[in-house]
Amino acid sequence: MLELLPDYPTLFWPAAVTAVVLIGIAKAGFGGGAGVIGTPLMALTIPVGDAVALLLPLLILCDFFSVWHYRASFHRRSARLLLPGAAIGIGIGTFFFDQFLGNQQVMRGGIGTLALFFAFYQLFRVRWLGRIEARHPPSAEGVLMGVVSGFISTLAHAGGPPVAIFLLPQKLPRRAFVGTTVVVFAVMNLLKVGPYIWLDLYHLGNLATVVVLAPLTFVGVRLGIWLNGRFNEVWFNRAVYVILVVTGVRLLSKALG
Repeated sequence: MLELLPDYPTLFWPAAVTAVVLIGIAKAGFGGGAGVIGTPLMALTIPVGDAVALLLPLLILCDFFSVWHYRASFHRRSARLLLPGAAIGIGIGTFFFDQFLGNQQVMRGGIGTLALFFAFYQLFRVRWLGRIEARHPPSAEGVLMGVVSGFISTLAHAGGPPVAIFLLPQKLPRRAFVGTTVVVFAVMNLLKVGPYIWLDLYHLGNLATVVVLAPLTFVGVRLGIWLNGRFNEVWFNRAVYVILVVTGVRLLSKALG
């Protein structure tokens, strides 16, 4: 197994371990924004295509545990609207990837911009969440947010904000809100497998890396469960967003430099 591993930079391994553990913590329901840090953190040390390819099987592995837990607790209308749009967005994202995959400046600049957008979106959401008026978003809005989410998710596994923008005004019970996002992104991740294979993102080396990193998803989930009852989620998320901003700025500086 070890002889199949690619010759990644030494810094890749601490970055990958941190990213995968944070994804597990996020999937355990602690640190809602932690999972989005994976792609930017890995993209600092390896090409963006490798980063997203490595993370997808690990996300799917986490999804199996999450979907089983929330299988009866999701908002079906929202899922039916978001997922067809997401399929379209994944198609657009695949085309974008195909055009720019070889240009690491463009890809890192895009991932850095998305990282900063997500961090500032979360800040806006925390401050203004209580002011969002309850309403029943039209079907077209759900499809549109699905398209945007699918596109962003294809590029960086960071499609959460558009889905949340559609779900939040509906004032769903917390379990239904979380369950809907879990189910939507589980399906979305499965839909990305074919395009990633078509883009030739997988080879023996990064599949071997996935096998090495896979046990850390369980470590992250268990750590998230342990943290849940002992630490304040607000401070944990603030730390994650600071890391995300620093990582995003670093990616943009590498893209521009």
